[in-house]
Amino acid sequence: MPDRQSRPAPVFAPLDAAGGAGAALPAWDLADLYAGTEDPRIAADLDRAEAEARAFAERLAGRLEGLSGDAMAQALLDYERIEEVLGRVMSFAQLLFASDAQAPEHGRFQQTMSERVTAISSHLVFFTLELNRVPEAVLEAKLAASPALAAWRPWLRDLRVWLPHQLPDEMEKLLHEKEVTGRAAWNRLFDETMANMQVKVGEEELSVSAALNKLSDADRAVREAAARGVSAAFGERVRLFALITNTLAKDKEVMDKWRRHPRPGSSRNRANMVEDEVVDALVTAVRESYGRLSHRYYAMKARWLGLPRLQHWDRNAPLPRDADATIPWPEAVRQVREAYRAFSPELERVAAPFFDRPWIDAALRPGKASGAFAHPTVPSAHPYLLLNYHGKARDVMTLAHELGHGVHQRLAADQGYLRSSTPLTLAETASVFGEMLTFRAMLDAEADPARRRLLLASKVEDMLNTVVRQVAFYRFETLLHEERRQGELSAERIGEIWMEVQRESLGPAFEFTPDYAVYWSYIPHFVHTPFYVYAYAFGDCLVNALYGVFREGSVPDFERKYIEMLRAGGTLRHGELLAPFGLDASKPDFWKRGLDVIAGFIDELEAAA
Repeated sequence: MPDRQSRPAPVFAPLDAAGGAGAALPAWDLADLYAGTEDPRIAADLDRAEAEARAFAERLAGRLEGLSGDAMAQALLDYERIEEVLGRVMSFAQLLFASDAQAPEHGRFQQTMSERVTAISSHLVFFTLELNRVPEAVLEAKLAASPALAAWRPWLRDLRVWLPHQLPDEMEKLLHEKEVTGRAAWNRLFDETMANMQVKVGEEELSVSAALNKLSDADRAVREAAARGVSAAFGERVRLFALITNTLAKDKEVMDKWRRHPRPGSSRNRANMVEDEVVDALVTAVRESYGRLSHRYYAMKARWLGLPRLQHWDRNAPLPRDADATIPWPEAVRQVREAYRAFSPELERVAAPFFDRPWIDAALRPGKASGAFAHPTVPSAHPYLLLNYHGKARDVMTLAHELGHGVHQRLAADQGYLRSSTPLTLAETASVFGEMLTFRAMLDAEADPARRRLLLASKVEDMLNTVVRQVAFYRFETLLHEERRQGELSAERIGEIWMEVQRESLGPAFEFTPDYAVYWSYIPHFVHTPFYVYAYAFGDCLVNALYGVFREGSVPDFERKYIEMLRAGGTLRHGELLAPFGLDASKPDFWKRGLDVIAGFIDELEAAA
C-alpha cells in the first residue's frame, strides 16, 4: 500500500445551506481499490481470479475429504485469496454506485462486474458445500493433526451451521448464478428508483435524503411540508415499491421452504449466529417496554411542544429552546476524535486515517445513496464511510457510529478476508459504543442544565429510534412475510400493517395521518437485508449493558479487553465475546438491563421537567 505522503489529498465538496456557510465536507477517493472503471488492473485481477478458480476446482473438487489437515488449510488460503480479489472488485463497484446512482455508467458497471464475479465464483461453489459434507469425526481428526487448519476452526464451525439447509450442488450453483437476475436485480431497481426521486417541499425539489432531513426542522410548517412531500413522492410510486416487496418476500418464502428454515427470520438469525429464541426474547422485552419507553417519552415531548397530539412529522422535531445550531464538519470531527481518544488512545489511533486520508464521503449531492454506512471492502485495502452530513447533532452521532464500524473493521482485518466478518448482531457493538462515548463526552462537558436536558432528550430519541423503531420494523417485516405466504399483498394492505406496528410502538401520543401509510416504502433494509433491523436493537441493548460495566469500573483492564473483542472479528460468538465482561445475552435479565438504561434517561428527563 502506498505510504501516506504519496496518497492524493482528500477531496472536499461544498456544504449546502443546511450545513452552514463556508464549511466543506470530505468526499472519498476510491483509488486505493482501483483508479476508475477503465483501470486495467480490474480486467487483469478478474482474469487471474478466473484462471485460479478454474484450476482450484479442477484440483480439489471431489477430493476434500481425502486431503491432509495441512493440505486443507492451504486450500482454504487459496480459496480466501481468490474470494478477496472478487470482493475488491465488487467493493469498488458498489461504492462507485453508492456515490452516484444517477450516473447510468455506474449502474452498468456494477451489473457487469456482478455478472462477471458471479460467473467466476460459480467455480468455487463446490468448496464450501463439499467441506460441509466432510464427516464430523474426519474433520475433527484433521483439525487435531494440523495447527494450520485449527486456526480455521471458528470459520468451519460457522460454515457447518448451514449444513441442514444445504441443497444439492447443482441446485446451489444454479441459484448462485441466477442471483444477478433475481434478488440483486430487484435491489438495483429499488436503488435506482430512490436515487432518481425528487421530493417537492414547498417550492424546492429535493432528494429523498434532503427531504427526510427536513423532518427534523425546527419549523413545524417545514416539517409538515416535507412529510407531505415525502408521502406524495412515495405515494406516486407505491405500486412499484409494493411489487418489489411482494416479489422479494415470495422469493424468500420459496428459498426458506427449500432450505427448511422454519420462520421468515430464521435464515437471518442463522447468519447472525444467534438462536431464534434469543431474538424472540429481545423482541418480547422491547415490546413489553413500549409503555415505559416510547409511550412515556413521546407523551412528554407532546407537552414540551405544546401539542395535544403529535403527528408523524413531529417525531424527530427539535425541542423548544433547542437552537439546533449548525455544527461544522471540523468541529464534529474534533468532538468524535476526542471522545474516542479519552476512552482509548489506541482506538483513536486506528480511527485517525479516516480523517487524514480520503476514506469518508460526507458531501451532499444528487444521486448519492441516502443514509450512512461503513463498507469494510477487503483487508488488503481499508473501509470506506458514507454519510450525508447536514450539520446537526444527530449527524455527529452518525459520524461516531460509522467510525465505530470502520475502527472495528480495521481491527478485525488481521483475521483475514473470511474470518474478519462479524455477524450483524455483533457488528453494531463498536458503532453504538462509539456513539455512547461521544454522547457521554458531550454531556459531561455541558454545564448548562437546560442544554444538558436537550442533549439527554436527543440521546433518548436516538435510542428509541435504534431500539423501539427497529423492533417495530422487525415486527412489520414478520407480519408482512407471514401474510405474504397467503398471497400477494396490496399496497394498501402493506400500509395497514405499517400503521398497526407504528401505533403499537409509538403509542397514544401520536395521531397518524393516512398519508403516513406509505412510509414503509423508503426503508432500504427491507429490500437489501430482510430481518436485519433487529440487529440495531440487539447492539444497542448489548452496548448499554457493556457501557454500564465500563462506567461501573467492575471489569479490570476494560480497554484492552474491548479492543481484543473487536480484533476477534467473526472468530467468536456473542457468548464468548461477552464472557470477559461478566455478561450473558442468553439470560432473561440481560435485555432488561439494556432497556433500563433508556428508562433511566427518561426518568432523569421527567425529574428535570
